Amino acid sequence: MQPHPGLPLSATMAYSRHDDSFFIESDEPTFDRMNARCAAKMIARQRQDIIASELSRLAGEEYLEDIMEHMADMEEETLADANLIDMQREVQWFMRPYLIDFIIEAHAAFTLLPETLFLTVNLLDRYCSKRVVYKHHYQLVGCAALLIAAKYGDKKDRVPQITELNNMCCGLYDSGMFTQMEMHVLNTLEWAIGHPTVDFFTQLMAAEERDDAEVEHMAAYLCEIALYHRDFVSTKPSMMARASLALARAILGRSEVNDREWVHPENVTLVALSEHLSQPSPTLARKYATPELSRVSQKLSDFMADQAARARRAADPPTPPMEMAAKPSDIYSTPQKGHGAPPCYQGYLTPPITPDGVHFGHGQTQKDVYSAMPPRCPVTPTPHQNQGSVYAAQAQRGYASQHYMQY
Repeated sequence: MQPHPGLPLSATMAYSRHDDSFFIESDEPTFDRMNARCAAKMIARQRQDIIASELSRLAGEEYLEDIMEHMADMEEETLADANLIDMQREVQWFMRPYLIDFIIEAHAAFTLLPETLFLTVNLLDRYCSKRVVYKHHYQLVGCAALLIAAKYGDKKDRVPQITELNNMCCGLYDSGMFTQMEMHVLNTLEWAIGHPTVDFFTQLMAAEERDDAEVEHMAAYLCEIALYHRDFVSTKPSMMARASLALARAILGRSEVNDREWVHPENVTLVALSEHLSQPSPTLARKYATPELSRVSQKLSDFMADQAARARRAADPPTPPMEMAAKPSDIYSTPQKGHGAPPCYQGYLTPPITPDGVHFGHGQTQKDVYSAMPPRCPVTPTPHQNQGSVYAAQAQRGYASQHYMQY
């Protein structure tokens, strides 16, 4: 065969060589080799995980006491002071539920770890206890805290992007403002990010006391309800974990398994937490209404409705049946004085107003006279005096969490 004039000899020989398998697509040998290689890697990785888990267990048993002492010191050092947050000029406590709603929605949208949520709120509260925050920067501080918490403990591919957070904020801030606020939060907290969250203590106590998944989900729901209220900003995570687990067992009808004596602060936390369960955030209730979280929000709602019904029955017992008179009354007898008496009223009756000589005959009606009188009852308090009721009423009207800034 003569070589092609435009090709080298080796190329011509390769082109002219007859090979029946050249046009046959067969990946079986390569596929088998890849499968074997991947299987070997998976087996090696599983062995490494088993060895690492066993070493962690042995080390945990050996250093558990030292670990718990270190965690106790950390939760003392990284607690926010609610009294210092009270001194904020523009940021008020009634704004907090709207920001927590926004953080919970963003946390769920990016499928971040549970401890990331609690760490975010801790960073937010610690920053607000050290720096003056303007009202229009409150949401920006929350986003910066979420970014820091996600970078600290979550997977890299799940960390929110600044553009995504800016879209969730409806373009309220520039992209550079997120980075600047993130650095400002870190410098303010002196880069002390680590904080033993309530989720850590809840899992540790639940494993020790052998609680089921439903109790853990209910305890997590109660802990997130506590994020909305000032009463628990300065509460230790370990104390909150124990109170939420005990309350979760009571709600679900489980028996209390921990026989250790309760100290006074733990009792105060338990009672305070039980008083904030009647009107949880609708955003949080939707989150815990899924089957993956045992629908604990609906179970809590049913429990609170049952408790309210019992309280009503205890406060208003049924009226005993009236005894019939032994002697029937005579319909033809003269009515006695008490038969036609008007019913007795409790309180004060509004007396009729007689117009005097000034108002009489000058076109002013009795309705005008009544309207000119000062009110008898005290004026209804403003919404700022009853923050929880305001938030519940506004949440029912469907306010979105990102519009909290208008307050």
